[in-house]
Order: sequence, then C-alpha cells, then structure tokens
Amino acid sequence: MKLLFVADPLESFKTYKDTTFSMMREAARRGHQIWACEPKDLVWRQGSRVVARAARAITLTGDAHDWFAVATTAELALADTDAIVMRKDPPFDSEFFYATHLLGQAEREGARVFNKPAALRDHPEKLAILEFPQYITPTLVTRSEEAIRAFHAEHRDIILKPLDGMGGMGIFRVGPDGLNLGSITETLNKGGAETVMVQRYLPEIVKGDKRVLVIGGQVVPFCLARIPQGSEVRGNLAVGGKGVAQAISARDREIAEALGPILAARGLLLVGLDVIGDCLTEINVTSPTCFQEIHDQTGFDVPKMFIDALEAALAAR
Repeated sequence: MKLLFVADPLESFKTYKDTTFSMMREAARRGHQIWACEPKDLVWRQGSRVVARAARAITLTGDAHDWFAVATTAELALADTDAIVMRKDPPFDSEFFYATHLLGQAEREGARVFNKPAALRDHPEKLAILEFPQYITPTLVTRSEEAIRAFHAEHRDIILKPLDGMGGMGIFRVGPDGLNLGSITETLNKGGAETVMVQRYLPEIVKGDKRVLVIGGQVVPFCLARIPQGSEVRGNLAVGGKGVAQAISARDREIAEALGPILAARGLLLVGLDVIGDCLTEINVTSPTCFQEIHDQTGFDVPKMFIDALEAALAAR
C-alpha cells in the first residue's frame, strides 16, 4: 500500500519516542510504501485534485539520528494513495482547521483519511468530554470571571486551562485560599474574550494522568500513567512528567469500551483518552501518542495493533 503521513517536519522527530515514527516503522516492515508531507504542502486548484507538493517517498535507515532517506520527491495526488494518516501535532489552530478541509476535499476525490477530517473538527480535545458527563469530574466552560469564582467557591480546589493548550501548557491550580484566582482568570480568559475550562482538582493526579489508547474501537490493555514530578501539578511528558506503563484499570476499561465504538463509528481510528483517577479529562484525536513507551515497557505491540486496524479499515471499504 501507499501510505501518506501528514505530519510535522520529519527532521523534528525524536524517534526513540515518536508515535508517528513507530507507525511508519511497522508499516515499512510490512512492505508498505511510506510517503510524508506537511500540512503546508497541501494544495488544491480548480479543475484539479488536492495534491501534496514535494511529497517525499522515504525509506527507514535504522539509524537513530539520520533515520530516513528520501527515495524520491514528487507532487502526489492524495486520492492516488491507499491511505492518508493525519498526524499533525496540536495546536488545533486555523491552519490545522484549513488542512482538515483540504483533506475533506481529498476524501470527496476518493482518498481515505485517518482520522477522518470532519471527526477531527467535531471533537476538540478538551470540549469533546462534554458529550460524556457521566465519566467526568465537575467541569465548567465559560468566559465569565463571576462563574469561575462561583465554581471555585463550590469546589475549593480547581484546575483552570485554555481550550487550545497542549502538553500541559497554560494549566493552573488554585487551592482553597483562592490565591491569584483573579489574575489567572484574566490571563486565561483575556478579560472575558476567550473561553476557559475549569475542573475540580483530582488529587489522584499524583498517581498519574493516564493515557488510554483506543484503536479501531478496541481498547489497548495497557496505558501510560504520566506522573507529575517534584512540585509540578502537571503530569504531561512535555513538562517533565514520568511515564509509567501499567495495565488499565476496570474503570479505565469501562470508559474506553463505552466511548470506543461510538468514536470509531465517527471515523476516529485512533483515540487517546486521558483519565485521572476514575474521571475522563480529555479525548485526544489529533495525534495521540505513547505507542513506544507502552511497547518498550510492557512488550505490547501498539504499532502493530494500529497498522492491523488501518489495514482492516481499508479492506472493509
């Protein structure tokens, strides 16, 4: 098969932990052709099809640093591939949004895109949990400083975060003393111009912010608990959290098995659920990670499960 990965620059990959790289490696092991481009390479012109300018066909070298070699560079029509794997990292900004529309046009021309572009737009990673209130901690979404103060007065210990953050960026905890609540609110809501998510603090974060993966509607039996270090309240690996792979709990499985078939039916082949304690906190659909950490620590072959699911989805067409 000819697979096109739409991703960040290949030169930026940290191959020892990069999930997209692990997907490519497994696909290459099976003999599939690997092509890559960036969202900025996508072009549509009237009377033609969506193409990736200067798409690169690559081979994997096995070298940890110079990990790929370019076999050829060409303009590639997306509909001439067998599958497109959209793996551009957040933030979900205007350019990401526009890329999903170009990928949607490619679908109309016959391309197969995973995750489905419309589903990416319909499931913003923080707000997607609102559909499943039975699994989440008390949560408020608002621009209003007054509403945030009332939420704090009720719950006493809260987390505030921007809706467009990633990797733990812009997350604040305010305890019972309310120290700096006004300043934090003003910083996040830009004086009432932007919407903020506020949640009751979950003390179980000390045991980790668990990434539970769902592939083709099926639950990966191991998760990665990202454990805050030192005085840090965030477990994100990007801010120094320690990743510890572990078997998923009964509650993790309950949440994942409830959401998995629903999300898969909407065109989300790969989903990363974030769970703290017993509560769902985010639904990650843009470029969920942790494949290699789980594989390295448990031996469970997550990349194999993903490529199996991708091949099955293409065969079922």
